[in-house]
Amino acid sequence: MTDWTDLPDLARRDLGGAVVWANDEAFAARQNLITPGPSVFDPTEFGANGKIYDGWETRRRRDGGHGRPGPDACDVAIVRLATPTVVRGIVVDTAWFRGNYPPTAAVDGLRLPDGSDPVTAEGWFPLVERSPLAGDTANAFDATAAGPVTHVRLRIFPDGGVARLRVHGEAAPDPAVLTALGTFDLAALELGGRVTDCSNRFYGSAANLLLPGTARSMGEGWETARRRDDGNDWVEIALATEGVLAVAELDTSWFLHNAPGAAQLSGHTGDGAWRPLLPRTPITPDTRHRFVLDGQEPVTHVRLDAFPDGGMARLRLHGRPTADGLKALASRWG
Repeated sequence: MTDWTDLPDLARRDLGGAVVWANDEAFAARQNLITPGPSVFDPTEFGANGKIYDGWETRRRRDGGHGRPGPDACDVAIVRLATPTVVRGIVVDTAWFRGNYPPTAAVDGLRLPDGSDPVTAEGWFPLVERSPLAGDTANAFDATAAGPVTHVRLRIFPDGGVARLRVHGEAAPDPAVLTALGTFDLAALELGGRVTDCSNRFYGSAANLLLPGTARSMGEGWETARRRDDGNDWVEIALATEGVLAVAELDTSWFLHNAPGAAQLSGHTGDGAWRPLLPRTPITPDTRHRFVLDGQEPVTHVRLDAFPDGGMARLRLHGRPTADGLKALASRWG
């Protein structure tokens, strides 16, 4: 069983997540909850409302609040996830909040059709029951097993600050939408693709390869340390579902002096036998390469080998899901 911390955080802003509502953000804005990367802190930085925190912070509560008296008083933020998600674990990170963090918190889930209002919706159910928090800590909680949710609700008791909310899980896109699309990027993180392993993470996460959009700098890609041996770097990816691949895009944008000299792609299904999809091929720095693949057989996993080392911004693997793949997507959707 994969540890849930290895699964993507599908609340992240750069994947399409958004904090759609909060009852209070007097000291620090709610959108900070889903900013990629760790919270930063400058002890000298103050604004008109007081100390500036890279997180979400509410005012000191002087009443029952939010319609709840006494010990049930809480502040609330609602996050729309980047994609429907089977949530496996949640991190409520109180980094830098030492004297102003909430003592306890709870996280709820909800599945809504597009266009529905989560603020007034009913049917929220617990993903994490009300639990103690520690200050200046990444508080990690296993999530209650449930089907896909589109929104999560963070409740903090009674008030205070949270730096980041991380919602780790498996993307569960609507199979009807993917069927209508026909061909799509089977490696896309937002559709369920994920990195299962890689040779080196020295300068950047290999998961960056699967992010939506184009990289805005070299720092938004995957870059390895310089090799001093005869080997090569590689990354292995589990596709969103079984499919037949047609086109691969290997994007070395921003990597002007440190792109790999060549790359190759291999694929396999559950039998574990790797077979070639793209032979070892020279690639050019700072370029979006597109290759037509001779993909006749379905695959569930793809391995990118980079020779000998270097960096890449994005990897796209366009193809069509098989009938079995569509069944698997429908089963995940529930």
